[in-house]
Amino acid sequence: MATKHAHVVEEVDTSFLESLLGYNARRAALAVIAVFLERMAPYQLRPVDFSVLSLIKHNPGITSRQLCTSLGILPPNLVGLVNALEKRELITRKPHPRDGRALGLHLTAGGQKLMRDAEETAASLESEVASKLTAGELKTLLRLLRKVYAG
Repeated sequence: MATKHAHVVEEVDTSFLESLLGYNARRAALAVIAVFLERMAPYQLRPVDFSVLSLIKHNPGITSRQLCTSLGILPPNLVGLVNALEKRELITRKPHPRDGRALGLHLTAGGQKLMRDAEETAASLESEVASKLTAGELKTLLRLLRKVYAG
């Protein structure tokens, strides 16, 4: 009777996975997002909330359509998010100066303060996470990542 030998893995070979852009991008994103979620908890902001509020902060009067295009969010998904941010009194809607059917989104005073603090926190955590990279490496990495998703 033949004896069955169990194969024992002494060292895990991850070389194929590590050759994949998606695998590496996802691992890097998870490392950053874990810290982001922890640091944004006091502000009650998820990554998508932070992104929407940051775009409104830096583009007062931006429309929902522009937010969807900029962030790759489907309009139905943005509606609830905008409503929730408005309910928290972080944003307000005002008539758009050129498009009578559209509403421009603006931060309230509370939204301005929250985003000032949240963006400062985000900048701090980004520099911590990127501390293994030189300034040039970080600039190159960001440029290359944008090239992948923005073309």
